[in-house]
Amino acid sequence: MRIQLSDHFTYPKLLRFALSPILMMVFTSIYGVVDGLFVSNFVGKVPFAAINLIMPFTMILGGLGFMIGTGGSALVAKTLGEGRREDADRYFTMMVLFTLIVGAAASAFGIAFMEPAARLLGATDSMVGDCVVYGRIVIAFTTAFMLQNVFQTFLSTAEKPKLGLVYTIAAGLTNMALDALFIAGFRWGVAGAALATGVSQCVGGVLPLFYFLRRNSSLLRLRRTRLEGRALLRACGNGSSELMSNVSGSLVGMLYNFQLLRFAGEDGVAVYGVLMYVSFIFIAIFIGYTVASTPVVGFHHGAANHAELKSLLKRSTVLMLLGGVGMMVLSWALARPLAQVFVGYDPELRDMTVHAFQVFSYSFLLAGFNIFVSSFFTALNNGAVSAIISFLRSLVFQVVCVLALPALLGLDGIWWSVTMADVFACVISVVFLAAKRKKYHYM
Repeated sequence: MRIQLSDHFTYPKLLRFALSPILMMVFTSIYGVVDGLFVSNFVGKVPFAAINLIMPFTMILGGLGFMIGTGGSALVAKTLGEGRREDADRYFTMMVLFTLIVGAAASAFGIAFMEPAARLLGATDSMVGDCVVYGRIVIAFTTAFMLQNVFQTFLSTAEKPKLGLVYTIAAGLTNMALDALFIAGFRWGVAGAALATGVSQCVGGVLPLFYFLRRNSSLLRLRRTRLEGRALLRACGNGSSELMSNVSGSLVGMLYNFQLLRFAGEDGVAVYGVLMYVSFIFIAIFIGYTVASTPVVGFHHGAANHAELKSLLKRSTVLMLLGGVGMMVLSWALARPLAQVFVGYDPELRDMTVHAFQVFSYSFLLAGFNIFVSSFFTALNNGAVSAIISFLRSLVFQVVCVLALPALLGLDGIWWSVTMADVFACVISVVFLAAKRKKYHYM
């Protein structure tokens, strides 16, 4: 039976509705991991370190799609909850048009400044060439990447989460097949990895565009409209927390790489690359849940259904905390086999990776709760609170920790930084939930 945004959500219904977005985000992360596996095993650890060094720059530009998609879907869901179907379609169309414009501008900027960015990020002479080649090819497909991020969110708002999963699987299979062909078969190195990623993003971003251009059975349609500055500002302001998470994560990634080059050299950057690839899969579960829950919360907020908001907050908090415990245990157990898969060709690098991942695994305990609370306020169309939580969690607290903890704990201080940042962020999340409870009536 089809689940609608207007339904009452029990634990089973929440999990059923969130399953497709969770699998969608996990699958997206897995095919990103495949890139790293092929480059690490078929090209080498220096090119592997190079693509991980430049990736934060490419992700900052592509992250604009998360802002537009998340903020726009919250606005559209609230408008649907208010019963204004035509306005919801207009807002949806604006977000897609705006994505096309911003994506083209981001590609031009990224291609022009890729080499200076690589130098600024600390690329060594042996890494800079691979950084530029990989970065320029990936950035050329930024519009498709942004569209993919936008539609991943809007397909849940349109009550078509399973269709989003289909598009994501198609994109993932394309990427994996082309990785094998371009890297292992044609031996195109990092250029092959970048091209495989770009083509797969076209599958994930362009196919949904054609779906919404024709008549369909979803809640949303693309209609003739013009861009409205006020609506775009509301959506972008509301989605700024997701952009902040992306930008902050990328900036912090650059800082991590600087610190790791200082404490452990290129091996440290390679270890961090493995941690990021694998953690993307675990964090993707939390993000997938927020992709599903954001339009549900937004709809019931627009409908002033306070009882359902209370239920959604309570059930989601329980699910996020239980999920965090499970992921911590699983990541600890899988540390050695995953390290073997990525860097088993270098025993010293493998052992460093195992230790780092076991320390890093504690970060999953509170990560899901913090991610959900930030997205919860986005769904309530309170972009300011959402952005503050995201800004403190993903930038301020991590910067402080990654600069201070190595002075006390050496290299281990870097691996503990994310966990400590989430502890501080949890306190902030709880404070905001308590402070805003009377305004939104979710407690």
